[in-house]
Amino acid sequence: MENESLDTSKEETKEVQQPAAPEESGKQEDWKSPVKSLVNDLLDIAESVIVSVFVVVLVFAFILRPVTVDGSSMNPTLYDKDRVLMVELFYHPQRGDVVIVDGTEAHLFSDPEQTQVVEKKGIGINLIKRVIAVAGDQLDIDFTAGTVTLNGVVQKEDYINMLTTRNDGAFTYPLTVPEGYIFVMGDNRNASTDSRSTLVGLVPEDAVIGHAVYRFARDEKLRSTWAEQFSVID
Repeated sequence: MENESLDTSKEETKEVQQPAAPEESGKQEDWKSPVKSLVNDLLDIAESVIVSVFVVVLVFAFILRPVTVDGSSMNPTLYDKDRVLMVELFYHPQRGDVVIVDGTEAHLFSDPEQTQVVEKKGIGINLIKRVIAVAGDQLDIDFTAGTVTLNGVVQKEDYINMLTTRNDGAFTYPLTVPEGYIFVMGDNRNASTDSRSTLVGLVPEDAVIGHAVYRFARDEKLRSTWAEQFSVID
């Protein structure tokens, strides 16, 4: 009987002590739950920031690149110190596009018939110009009338600052743009060193660094409102 009493006593003691464990565990869970939630939230935010930064770096490294205009050769489309975004991935030059080209080498004709292209030392800097003619186009410039004729059609050039009256002597006109090359000019026609010059000449397609598509900054002295610094480049 004493053993039975002792056994019963032990069971009662256990029954009294057992509820304490769940209460203590519950308190720990109450304390850990918000901390764990906060940590998870912070990890999610950190992951989002890292991914966003990676995407931005990827975009600006391989798709878009900021470029600063130097000089007045593209007035009135672009002015000195304008900041533009350039697309360089999978780009192929098209007539009318504003492009950035590598001016390290100049490409000129070596024969009177203007069929054989030779490479010479160029202006040595990157240039921002407009594509006027592409491979296969016949280009004629009347420097007296100031007109540009492409494939027999006089061009309506609303973007230029003045008529094209300056001939820098690189070619005789008309000419046919050879395969693999483009002909470029600045919009500020008589204040631009471009394909008309022996320092530039024809531009190889693989010397086109990118296509200027959007202006995102302009000197406040050149704009009347804050919003005028933003513009698609036509």
